[in-house]
Amino acid sequence: MTERPLVSIVSVQYGHPEITLEMIKSLKQISYPNYEIIIVDNASPCDNPDIVKEKYPEIIYIQSKSNLGFAGGNNLGFHQAKGKYILMLNNDTEVEPGFLEPLVDKMESHLEIGIVSPKIRFFYTPDTLQYVGYESINPITQRGGAKGFGEKDLGQYEEDAEASYGHGAAMMIPMHVIKEVGLMADVFFLYYEELDWAHRIRNAGYKIYYVHNSLVYHKESISTGGRVSALRAYYMTRNRILYLRRNFKGFTYFLALLYQILVAIPKNAVTSALKGGPKFIRAYNKAIFWHVYNIRAKKVHLSPQLKTK
Repeated sequence: MTERPLVSIVSVQYGHPEITLEMIKSLKQISYPNYEIIIVDNASPCDNPDIVKEKYPEIIYIQSKSNLGFAGGNNLGFHQAKGKYILMLNNDTEVEPGFLEPLVDKMESHLEIGIVSPKIRFFYTPDTLQYVGYESINPITQRGGAKGFGEKDLGQYEEDAEASYGHGAAMMIPMHVIKEVGLMADVFFLYYEELDWAHRIRNAGYKIYYVHNSLVYHKESISTGGRVSALRAYYMTRNRILYLRRNFKGFTYFLALLYQILVAIPKNAVTSALKGGPKFIRAYNKAIFWHVYNIRAKKVHLSPQLKTK
């Protein structure tokens, strides 16, 4: 029997080491025979993050000296990875025992694919879908449909399908693609980095696929304090514009920027302020002024490269 290719599973934690332990416990029960687990601690401020290494001394455990954000933390793990494939896996996930084989098989049989993501259900409502693929994002409004989001899983998405983006909670990329297009842009810090990465990977000529017979459960938004927060409002607003600046040009970029500044951001700011108070207005203002201060900054357009071994 041909040996299965090595898969490097990279996960970033910022606090909540007990959640990471639950993820690793589920990984220890998978049927795939050839993988390594790389945990990056993103300078967790408390909670004794080293308990992860104490409990599982066989894993590769990396301690960052500072919080590098989602992209920077994953990139730190990618530099240590030895696999033919890298699987980004949120630490707030748990997996089915046979989840990895379909992802690898899809990659092995379709060399034109640059990203695959599994079916993702919500952990606390395990019959409810979070991801079965994304529709294309409208270049002007920056809005796009998430297929099946919030639907009960009744078997209606039981075929692999091409998608516009993978899902950052569980996303596999071949190492050779990362070497070709570069790492995630760590300037994003949090949110939109995987969309930017997917955009670059598609532009390099690769496809993105949802794989129906691979299943992951996601405990959404533990690290950021829930879906409604000033932190999320800041980074989502800042990075939506950052994504535009990095990936669009000309008249499309101009119209999209106008839409964000004149329509989307004011609407979101007012709606969020009514629900959560003035801190949301400050978050949206801070996001806009970040771009004013960095109007000519080179870091906006840079993407780090994988270290050659």
